[in-house]
Amino acid sequence: MIVFFDIRGIIHVDWVPEGHTVNQVYYKEVSTNFRERVRRRRPEIWKDGSYVLHQDNAPAHNALSAKTFLTKQKITVLEHPLYSPVLAPCDFFYFQRSILH
Repeated sequence: MIVFFDIRGIIHVDWVPEGHTVNQVYYKEVSTNFRERVRRRRPEIWKDGSYVLHQDNAPAHNALSAKTFLTKQKITVLEHPLYSPVLAPCDFFYFQRSILH
């Protein structure tokens, strides 16, 4: 499962088919779907381009073709520091606050 979300909730979910590898080609397809979902679900940030994509350092994210695609689509990317265990935003989104404390 690939999940895109912001402070207001989930924007897009992509269910990766069983046995399928998320490579740069697949990630570009998912990014296209994400872009369209932002346009429909968050029109205010779509219009002014104020959204930023924070992704980890998975090989599909770091592939030149994926980075080029995101740049051409004017999707701003916040790079994830290498080997940073402290930056795991999903940990804070998917679980209730009381569970984390």
